[in-house]
Amino acid sequence: MLYRLGIISDTHGLLRPQALAALRGYERILHAGDVGKPEVLHALNELAPVTAVRGNNDNGVWADELPDCARVEAGQVGIYLLHDLAELDIDPTRTGIRIVICGHSHKPSISERDGVLYLNPGSAGPRRFKLPVAVAELTIDAAAVQARIIPLAV
Repeated sequence: MLYRLGIISDTHGLLRPQALAALRGYERILHAGDVGKPEVLHALNELAPVTAVRGNNDNGVWADELPDCARVEAGQVGIYLLHDLAELDIDPTRTGIRIVICGHSHKPSISERDGVLYLNPGSAGPRRFKLPVAVAELTIDAAAVQARIIPLAV
């Protein structure tokens, strides 16, 4: 079965129309923290079911309900979602994780180490320095995984 996931992070309360348009049509959306306000999650949930984690800037009663990390399964592929990669406290390979998704740096990146795909979609919220505003797409087909960064025209 083919899984298509929309990946977003670091909205900081700003959910751009371009991000909503880019995330339309996915089976699930994963938000890697620094959501900013609950309305962001409500709007994303209108597109697809959302799994979100708390970022270092997520505060208040609504944010207390968000976990620090989450494990998501897409078929046989384990995905680990957290905000800051520096806080990764598991060995992905030993725990059956194939994909680690994080945010925090606002810098989009895709890399692979020891058979684990690391994906940071960058920031979809306020622009930081000269970094691009972006989201990402994750495609999983059986055990094959592909990720791509989707820059947003803002």
